[in-house]
Amino acid sequence: MVPPPNLIYVSVFGSAEERTRDSDADSPSHPPSPQVHARFLSSSSNLVFSGIHHSRDSPEDNLSRLLQPLKQSSCEQTYGFLPCTTSVVGNLFLIGVYGFLMYKAATYLSNGSELLLEILGPGIVGGLFLPVLGALPDAMLILVSGLSGSKETAQSQVSVGMGLLAGSTVLLLTIIWGTCVIVGKCDIEDSIAKDSQDTRGFSLTGSGVSTDIWTSYAARIMVISVIPFLIVQIPQVLKSTSGRHLAVLIALIVSLCLLACYCFYQVIQPWIQRRRLAYVRHKHVIFGILRHLKQQALGRLLREDGEPDREIIKKLFSKIDENGDGQLSHGELRALVVGIELEEIDLDHDDAVTKIIADFDTSRNSLIAEDEFFNGISRWLSKAKRSRRASGDAGPHTMKYLTDFHQETKREHDLLDVGAPAEEAAEGVQNAKWNTIKAVLLLLLGTVIAAAVADPLVDAVHEFSDVTSIPAFFISFIVLPLATNSSEAVSAIIFASRDKRRTASLTFSELYGSVTMNNVLCLAVFLALVYVRGLTWDFSAEVLVILVVCIVMGAFASFRTTFPLWTSIVAILLYPFSLALVYVLDYVCGWS
Repeated sequence: MVPPPNLIYVSVFGSAEERTRDSDADSPSHPPSPQVHARFLSSSSNLVFSGIHHSRDSPEDNLSRLLQPLKQSSCEQTYGFLPCTTSVVGNLFLIGVYGFLMYKAATYLSNGSELLLEILGPGIVGGLFLPVLGALPDAMLILVSGLSGSKETAQSQVSVGMGLLAGSTVLLLTIIWGTCVIVGKCDIEDSIAKDSQDTRGFSLTGSGVSTDIWTSYAARIMVISVIPFLIVQIPQVLKSTSGRHLAVLIALIVSLCLLACYCFYQVIQPWIQRRRLAYVRHKHVIFGILRHLKQQALGRLLREDGEPDREIIKKLFSKIDENGDGQLSHGELRALVVGIELEEIDLDHDDAVTKIIADFDTSRNSLIAEDEFFNGISRWLSKAKRSRRASGDAGPHTMKYLTDFHQETKREHDLLDVGAPAEEAAEGVQNAKWNTIKAVLLLLLGTVIAAAVADPLVDAVHEFSDVTSIPAFFISFIVLPLATNSSEAVSAIIFASRDKRRTASLTFSELYGSVTMNNVLCLAVFLALVYVRGLTWDFSAEVLVILVVCIVMGAFASFRTTFPLWTSIVAILLYPFSLALVYVLDYVCGWS
C-alpha cells in the first residue's frame, strides 16, 4: 500500500501486547511470519522514529527550549538591581567585591570611633559606643542571614551567620593573637618582656610579649561571656527537644544582661584604674616612710618579740615634729615625704600627705598626735608583714619583709601603670568641630555601607555554597571574618609591632574585647533571630569550637601577663584544629 502524498509513512514496532502475540506465534509450531505495523501521520505532525521526538519548530523556538532550564535555576537579584550569578567564578567575584565593601565599612566605623574617642574621651563613648560600633558589621551580616525569605530559607541561610560568629572569634584568638605575639616579641628577662629590646631572635622561651593586669581582667571577662553558649546548649546535652525554644530565650536574656554589664564596666573602667593606681602609689609612700624610719632607727623598729618598739617610734616622731608641739602638721609631713625621694614613681607630694593624714588622723583634726603616729606605723608594719614570702623573716633587726613588701608593690605598680589612663588632661584637639562632623560622617557612611552590603554578601555566599556544594558554614567561617575583621587585624598587628608593653596590652585588650562583643552582642542578635522566626538551634559543633578556643585562650591569658614565643604557635594551630573539629563532628559523627 502506498501512502498518499500528503501523509508520511512511519515504521514502528507495535505495542507491548502485539509483541507478546508475535513472540507466541514464533514458536516451533508456528513459523515466524513477517509482520509490519504502520500508522499514517499528517505532514503537520511531529515525526516519531523509534520513540525519539524530532521537532520541526523554528530555530528560535528550539533556542527558547534550551534556555528554559537556565531560567528556572537563575539567581534572584538583591534589591532588584544588584548583579547575581549562578557560576562559581562569578560568585567568587561577587564575594570579593562585597567583602571589600564590608571591609571599607569596618574601616570607616573604626576611624570614626577613634576620632570621636579622641575628641570626647573615654567614658560613655569609649565604653558604650566603641564596642557596639566595632561589632556592627558582624551583627549586620548575622541579622540579614536569617531575616529574609521564608522560614525554610532562613534556616538554610542562618548557617552563614553562625559561620561568621564562630570564624570571627576563632580568627581573633588564634591567627591574629599569635601574629601579634610574633611581631611584638621582645627579650624576656625576669619573666617580663623588655621594651624595644629584641636580641634573642625567635627564641621560643627567651622572647615574647608582656601585658598589664587589666589585660588579664579583659581575658577573664571574655571567658565569662561564653555563658549564653552554655545555656543554649543545655537541651542538646540533655537530648531534649521540648525545652530548646525556652533555652534560646533564656540565653538571649542573659546575653543582653552581660552586654549591659560589659558596657557599664567599660564606662567606669578608667575610674577603677585610677583608683587602683592611686592605692598602689600610696603603698609606695608607706614603704618609703618605713624604710626611712628604719634607717633613722638603725634598723630596729621592732622588739625581740616582733612587736613595734614604742620608744624607738616616739623618738622618730620627735625628729619629724620640728616645732615640738606634739603634733605633725601637713607641712611637717610634706617635708618628710619630699625627703624620702621616691624616684620610682611620679609622686604628687600633697596628695601623698593627704592620704597619710587620712590613714593616721583618727581624731579628724588634720593633725597627727604621737599615739596616732604610733598606731598608724604599727598598722603599716602589720600590712608589710603580710607580704612576706615563704623564705620567711630574717628577724626584727633586718626586717626583710620590708624588701618583700617593696618588691610586691613595685610589681603591682608596674602591672597597673602600663595600661592606666593618663591622669593629666588631654590636650585640646584642633578643629574639634570639624573633626566631630568628620567622625559622625565616617560612622554614618560605615553604617550605611554595612547595612547595604550585608544582604547581597550573604546571598553570594549562599549561592556559592549551592553551586560548589561546599557547606555555607565553612565559607563564612573562613572568608567573611577576613572582611569584617581585616581593619582591626591590621591595626592590631601594626600596634603590637612597636615592641612596647603598653601597646601590647592595648592590642590584646582590644582582641579580648572584640571577642566579648561577639559572644554577647552578635550572639544576642543571632538568638533573637532564632527565637522570633522559630528556627531550629542545631549548632552544637560550632558552639563547641567557640567554647574550646575562648576557654583555652582566656584561661591562658587570665593568669599570666607574659607570653613566650611558643604560645603563638599554640594559638595559630588552634585555627586548623577548629575547622577540623567542626568537620569531624558534623560530617563524620553526624552532630548536625
